[in-house]
Amino acid sequence: QVQLVESGGGLVQPGGSLRLSCAASGFTLDYYAVGWFRQAPGKEREGVSCISSSEGSTYYSDSVKGRFTISRDNAKNTVYLQMNSLQPEDTAVYYCAADFGGSLATWRLLRRIQNEADYWGQGTQVTVSS
Repeated sequence: QVQLVESGGGLVQPGGSLRLSCAASGFTLDYYAVGWFRQAPGKEREGVSCISSSEGSTYYSDSVKGRFTISRDNAKNTVYLQMNSLQPEDTAVYYCAADFGGSLATWRLLRRIQNEADYWGQGTQVTVSS
């Protein structure tokens, strides 16, 4: 079965950390650029970060730069999003998406993934609250 599955969400206190995983099955994630997106209630989906398909260059939105780190483990067919210094405004459902190709991570690639992704995960809830 071809799919992306996110995991790792949960409830965390402000200042805490979580690591989200985006695991691919049925296809080789190496050849795909992967983006992380989030959607809070009543808000539009927002691009958070992406990682390219080749050298693994990365891009972060201003809202998470310096706090989040995206990485990939091709042996595990998985992309991760390490989230540190979480704040209540980070509360959202987080989604990963994969788009074939994409060798340089920029805001353009993140937008392309959002608009043209071949695969989307089902989402994982992240709640930051005391």
